Amino acid sequence: MKITKSGIKGVKAHSSVTVITPCNLYGCELSPKVFIGPFVEIQKGVKIGERTKVQSHSFICELVEIGNDCFIGHGVVFINDLFSDGGPANGDTSKWKSTHIGNNVSIGSNSTILPVSVCDNVVIGAGSVVTKDVNSPGIYAGNPAKKLRAL
Repeated sequence: MKITKSGIKGVKAHSSVTVITPCNLYGCELSPKVFIGPFVEIQKGVKIGERTKVQSHSFICELVEIGNDCFIGHGVVFINDLFSDGGPANGDTSKWKSTHIGNNVSIGSNSTILPVSVCDNVVIGAGSVVTKDVNSPGIYAGNPAKKLRAL
């Protein structure tokens, strides 16, 4: 059996960042005044913008970039592998896709975000599954997430 301890390794973070442990952060970049709650995993290459809050039990995989002034609710999961061949990419990162979250975006608890682009000034309701790009500010919810109204 091989046991690897979680922890914070190779993270580029401003001195004003707050991280509540336990968590697993490695090779990511955290801008000023970011807050990371407990039981969060943020993988290498992820960039999180200023004043963004990531609540507990969220998972942010490689190839995700999150803007400034965002809120990531409890248990939000980002996906970079679409199982394009019917199963996991099994380490073939060329099959992974990226996600870009704009500024002032709030993502409700237990949402799942597939590889998409979300523009600025968006609210995604709790439990939503975002499967397509969001190109217009507003409130989105459901599975798949659809625009409910403008902001």
